[in-house]
Amino acid sequence: MMTVPAFRSRKSAGPPLVVLTAYDAMTASVAEAAGVDAILVGDSLGMVEMGYDSTLPVTMDDMLHHARSVGRRRKSALLIADMPWLSYHLGTRAAVENAARFVREAGADAVKIEGGRKRLDVVHALLDAEIPVMGHVGLTPQSVLGMGGYKVQGRERDDAEAIRADAEALAGAGVFSIVLEGIPAALARAVLVIHDMLGMLPGPVPKFVRRYADLHEIAAAAAARWADDVRARTFPGENESYG
Repeated sequence: MMTVPAFRSRKSAGPPLVVLTAYDAMTASVAEAAGVDAILVGDSLGMVEMGYDSTLPVTMDDMLHHARSVGRRRKSALLIADMPWLSYHLGTRAAVENAARFVREAGADAVKIEGGRKRLDVVHALLDAEIPVMGHVGLTPQSVLGMGGYKVQGRERDDAEAIRADAEALAGAGVFSIVLEGIPAALARAVLVIHDMLGMLPGPVPKFVRRYADLHEIAAAAAARWADDVRARTFPGENESYG
């Protein structure tokens, strides 16, 4: 079983760490079968699972439902749960109470929060409660309204320096890892989302994604063949019917 101390120790020795998102029992099983080091139950499920245009409508109840599903199938990977919007913005007490629910109810090993220096009080409170924290800077989807959309961050020198300062402050506070999303390659790489990697949804993907399959096209073609068989009255046939 991967632990936070083991995760930390792998940064300076051994092969690169592999982190993948999962949102339910099926994607958790895929991630485990692939042998990933950590699974992130991301609030990106709001878009890839629930059909929203952003992560902002995702609630704690939504996240707990999906985190529990993943937790039931997790065997050896580190399990990290994403703290949704407003679950840690209303004070440290609320942040700790919400994070503790992920640990108690879903078996999470850690939580992830967005933001840099302005979230240090939350980071300290969570660590004081013995809950490991993953940071997240750069393109932070919960700040989409202020950013004016999903735009690459850190292209300008001052912005890049701010992101670097945020990352250094989080590291100094004691987070065990940091997601650096949607920033130039000179700063860092971004975390991969399983739906993008496997092509489970139609449409374009972010530039940092390499698509390894097109499961949406395969599934859509299979569903179309099934629909044709139903309309032609060839399904169900004798093999799919009980006598």
